[in-house]
Amino acid sequence: MRHVSKIRILMFTVAVMAAAIVSGCSNAPLRTEASTSGISAAEEAGAAKIPQASLYLQLAKEELELAKGLSAKGEKEKAESMLTRSEADAELAIVLSHGNAEKSEAMAAVERVRQLRKDNP
Repeated sequence: MRHVSKIRILMFTVAVMAAAIVSGCSNAPLRTEASTSGISAAEEAGAAKIPQASLYLQLAKEELELAKGLSAKGEKEKAESMLTRSEADAELAIVLSHGNAEKSEAMAAVERVRQLRKDNP
């Protein structure tokens, strides 16, 4: 009889520990580093100065804030999804910024060639 009660106590202890671990996982902090660094990189790439890139930069910022709000409400799955969207939009803002810079460089090169042709017939 005494042996059975020890097993029950052990099983109860294991169940309590498992519940604590599971509840601890649901309270894990939201990992926002990738989204935050993507937003910073987009800002450094000049996304705020390019209309189309600026739109995606703003979306990334708003989605990051929404993710934080969802996380605070305990909606981890939705928060993670919103973070993924934020990261993607920040990346798109970076690409659009770089594309605009390359387009500007190409246009400047074409203009230099035109000027050279004009000066040297």
